[in-house]
Amino acid sequence: MSGEERSAPRERTGDGVSSSATPSGPRVPLRVTLVALMVALLSVALLATGFATTSLLRDYLQQQRDDELRATVKNNQRAELVGACLQDGYPQPSSFYVACLVPDSDEPVVIGEPRGPDGDALPRLSREAVDRLREDERPLTVWVDGERWRMASGELPGGYMLVVGVGLEGDEKAISRLVRIELVVGLALLVLLGAAGYLLVRNSLRPLAEVERTAQAIAAGDLSQRVPAGDQRTEVGRLSTALNVMLSRIESAFRAQKASEEAARGSEHRMRRFVADASHELRTPLTSIRGFAELYRQGAVRSDEEVARLMERIEAEGGRMGLLVEDLLLLARLDQQRPLTLAPVDLAEVAGDAVHAAKAVQPERPISLHLDESLTDVPVVIGDEGRLRQVVGNLVTNALTHTPPGVRVTVSVAEADDDGDALVLRVADEGPGLHPADAARAFERFFRADASRARGEDGVAKAGGTGLGLAIVSSLVAAHGGSVDLATGTGQGATFTVRLPRSGSPDLPRHGGGGEPA
Repeated sequence: MSGEERSAPRERTGDGVSSSATPSGPRVPLRVTLVALMVALLSVALLATGFATTSLLRDYLQQQRDDELRATVKNNQRAELVGACLQDGYPQPSSFYVACLVPDSDEPVVIGEPRGPDGDALPRLSREAVDRLREDERPLTVWVDGERWRMASGELPGGYMLVVGVGLEGDEKAISRLVRIELVVGLALLVLLGAAGYLLVRNSLRPLAEVERTAQAIAAGDLSQRVPAGDQRTEVGRLSTALNVMLSRIESAFRAQKASEEAARGSEHRMRRFVADASHELRTPLTSIRGFAELYRQGAVRSDEEVARLMERIEAEGGRMGLLVEDLLLLARLDQQRPLTLAPVDLAEVAGDAVHAAKAVQPERPISLHLDESLTDVPVVIGDEGRLRQVVGNLVTNALTHTPPGVRVTVSVAEADDDGDALVLRVADEGPGLHPADAARAFERFFRADASRARGEDGVAKAGGTGLGLAIVSSLVAAHGGSVDLATGTGQGATFTVRLPRSGSPDLPRHGGGGEPA
């Protein structure tokens, strides 16, 4: 074995068997294979037909010759013919070769020979041929000087044998001509039917070419391609329909997988950002508490007044950290879709309590509650009362925190204009409003339009300064099957609109009464 053979690359399949890297499939196009197969079968059929026709013609001609020979032998088995057998050298013209076999001699005495333009040369019978003619009177074929003769024999008086023969050269010429005609006609038929078959196969396989082009486009990444629909009565038409159904399912699966991957990447990004923001927010109060404790340990705070002020700062930072942890736990529960404790909730009562609490916090601020005239009934929704109070409270607190003290805040409850089964709660202020870019991110976790407004002059965090209030509002409203929108602009105030269905969300798990709340 040569070095090139030993170093030939080979591939190992999964079951451990080595195989060549070259594909072992057919290398000839399907249409060429089908046409070649059709031509081969047709050739076999023509050969079989020609062979059968030639054999039948040869048998027919031989049977004719045998019948003629028998008749001639029978007609000439007369006693007076023995006299002609004794006159050697004077053969008479005849259509057949006629000879006598003398009892004690193997040399035939010719008494009749074929003459004329198509006459045959006289055959010279061998001793073997003579013996066969003496033993069997049935017609037999004798090769004489490379030519075929058909001969028959019959007994004459005195032990003489009459031999009658006819040359088969004319029959062989007829059969040879028939073979040549069959060859010419067969080749013409093969060419004609091969061309017609190629056209027919090409037209029949044209849909498969469309399937091939579609498969190539799909392999290139275009999953929207489809195979042209065909006649359902044909195999190609049914194949096209099945392929289109399969391609639709594959496309849907790939789209779902792509959407899932994008959602997973987005979720992972949000989780990382959430963890980073939470760590940052928790680190700030912890750093403050550690710093205040370090000041106290080093003896930098001596008077009781400074100690009290230091403890107040530590308590404020601890409260801010506790509030942040509670908000994070709430968002985590909402992300897990914990069941809600559902019951009928009067939105007017919830809004009124929120307005009353806001007036207690900022008595000088103009805060009002407005029940719209569109309400035809008590504005009751099915929801978790505690969570809905948190929604309204966060929105009102947001308005109080991010607007000047004298700015008006209005809380209103109304029916939805386009759906009588939905209620709308709005919290509007006449403050400075938000830039459109900030408004688009208002419900993101830890987002603040202006971080400086989250703290007071002494650095202590104000209420609602964690950046989670509006995110909690969005998650709670979504858990109730509703939506929340923000309409604002620079210098135009801000209006938060909460839309809730009266019947609650039909898709989320719930508890009718008790159970762990979200």
